[in-house]
Amino acid sequence: MKAAEINRKWEELRGIIAEKFDMDLPDIKVILFLIGVQELGHGPKTFSKREKEELMHIANCRLFSAMGFYELEGLDEQGWPHWKLVKPIPNYTLMEQELIMKSLAIAYFQELELI
Repeated sequence: MKAAEINRKWEELRGIIAEKFDMDLPDIKVILFLIGVQELGHGPKTFSKREKEELMHIANCRLFSAMGFYELEGLDEQGWPHWKLVKPIPNYTLMEQELIMKSLAIAYFQELELI
């Protein structure tokens, strides 16, 4: 996908999430948080600041696993997924990082058939 196509689909995804959750257009952090909650699978609840950071980490690992960078190791006693880095992530520019994260998030929500 080209940058223009990624950005178009990204805006579409933001609109769908905003409508579904009755919120303002979400930024990447909010979308990562939602992916983390989905991957955790415990349903909606109140999370501590540390748990929110962990959820965003889970989302990053889940998304980058599609590119072969992470592999799911398993779940801990509380049911939280743990990932291991299987190959180093290249030093992408900020613009490349943004486009990659957007395209991976788009693919994630397409897998869930939300877009």
